[in-house]
Amino acid sequence: MVIKMRTSMHDKISERVMRIRGSGIREFFDIAQRMSDVISLGVGEPDFTAPWSVREACIYALEKGYTSYTSNWGILELREAISDMIYKETGVYYNPENEIIVTTGVSEAADIAIRAVINAGDEVILHEPSYVSYEPCTIFAGGVPVSVRTRVEDEFRLNADALESKITDRTKVLILNYPNNPTGAIMRRKDLEEIADVVCEHDLIVISDEIYSKLTYEGKHVSIASLDEEMKNRTIMLNGLSKSHAMTGFRIGFASGSPVIIEAMMKIHQYTMLCAPTTAQIAALEALRDENSVERMVAEYNRRRRMIVSGLRDIGLDCFEPKGAFYAFPSIRSTGMTSEMFARNLLFEEHVVVVPGNVFGDSGEGFIRCAYTLSQHKIREALSRIERFIDRHCRCR
Repeated sequence: MVIKMRTSMHDKISERVMRIRGSGIREFFDIAQRMSDVISLGVGEPDFTAPWSVREACIYALEKGYTSYTSNWGILELREAISDMIYKETGVYYNPENEIIVTTGVSEAADIAIRAVINAGDEVILHEPSYVSYEPCTIFAGGVPVSVRTRVEDEFRLNADALESKITDRTKVLILNYPNNPTGAIMRRKDLEEIADVVCEHDLIVISDEIYSKLTYEGKHVSIASLDEEMKNRTIMLNGLSKSHAMTGFRIGFASGSPVIIEAMMKIHQYTMLCAPTTAQIAALEALRDENSVERMVAEYNRRRRMIVSGLRDIGLDCFEPKGAFYAFPSIRSTGMTSEMFARNLLFEEHVVVVPGNVFGDSGEGFIRCAYTLSQHKIREALSRIERFIDRHCRCR
């Protein structure tokens, strides 16, 4: 008789995966899905639909039968359009033949960029508050995430001295994300020049996630890759169409950089994703020809930005004025609640979803993230509910 031993499947899971907790953003989103009359300021997804010309291009591609694989690199015509767009916006030229790869969203681009350059034990510096995927992707790659705090007093800009204080002989990569998710902060040229000096001195690679580059409300977005040829060579520039063109579901991103690094990223990409969806690539090509729709969306985000910042301040919450992206990051310290407590109670009592700041790292504690990707009417209603919630819990205001 064979005796079968009861085995725990938990013992079979990779230690690296076990170290990662689920997304704090999705946790609140999933709870809200089971509730009625919810206003979500949670998930950073535009409430616009992709422009009709983009959807029509996708439909036409299907009708023409364009349902096969493309090159692992992506459709060349699309890479040429991406190269033109980057040059127009930043002044940096990338050869579409070997310096640009089309990916399945910027999330894949970030993942394979980290895996392409990280060896086990290498340290990756992240400025906090930080987008939630950078730390897990670093751990999945065998790297060691190292956080450097940014402060609201500095408008959440990365400080060169603070960066330098975190560098060791194991540091290999700095991940930059400006305009920033979750704070809406931007970096100006002078800030980037100081960071670039540190990067070059310590021979680092920069992974610059610029997915919100078109959503800049003061001045023009500056990429660290545009400073000089040295920084272009050291930088892996990530971007895509999800946020700027309301194309989150199309899953189109791209990475630009040194041919050696892009070739390394392509190796990972070809064995995991093979290529980005063909019809989505064709739609993306059309999207890059239609800048009028982007300008209209940015103008509307700007109106919502002013509304939500003013509204949060009127309620009594200190709120940094975001200069880019589509997030407000108000402080809730005056309420005496933790970020998690505030977000959870607000959801259950007033049916408003916000994201607790601590999911973006320890330095996000005391803040919440509010995405202004809803209509002005819904933003007003959300603000009214938040004010009612604060009045109920903080009557001493």
